[in-house]
Amino acid sequence: MTHQYLDAILEVNKTTNLTRIASQTEAEILHIEDSLAGLPEIEAAPEGLYGDLGSGGGFPGVPLALATGRMTVLIDSVKKKMALVSGVLDELGLSDQISTYDGRIEELALDRPGSFSVLTARALSRLVSLLELASPLLSKGGQLICYKAHVDDEELEEARAVENLVGMRLVSRRELVLSDGETERSILVFEKVGCGKVKLPRRVGMAQKNPLKPRS
Repeated sequence: MTHQYLDAILEVNKTTNLTRIASQTEAEILHIEDSLAGLPEIEAAPEGLYGDLGSGGGFPGVPLALATGRMTVLIDSVKKKMALVSGVLDELGLSDQISTYDGRIEELALDRPGSFSVLTARALSRLVSLLELASPLLSKGGQLICYKAHVDDEELEEARAVENLVGMRLVSRRELVLSDGETERSILVFEKVGCGKVKLPRRVGMAQKNPLKPRS
């Protein structure tokens, strides 16, 4: 079913830009294989609702949903993309398990605080911003799984410096290379360990425009 979903998305992509990856071979690696790179981490996360932040064309959300059987919400603020993805899910009979949310992450956190057991974010934003966006959505013990092409020391230190502020903690990091032999991935897992010390969510866009900094 994962390959059927990919085929349907690539078909839609011929007329509407859902993904920059148009070739079947490249898509197999960079959408399916890459999406499933975090499968060990999501299988180890607490049971419950799964959300994919900045889901775009539904990756890694749909492959992970199908591999784990979790109830899943694909979250992206681009309404046209989510409408097209929702149409594909309906067509393939997947919409009972996988739903879409076409709004901002901060708005969802106000509507459904603490509702998610696990979240993923692939190439979405800097870690410091992802921690802030994920924290109010996660239940205690819930986990954020970040897919990154490259994490330098500065980005990681920036995120770790605000862990206490947002009630999150880094629990694992794994490096891998996809089967093309060149695409590197870091899979970082942060756990929701407490309420944090700042009121979240902040206003829409603040996490990226004005990232949190440690209090002196």
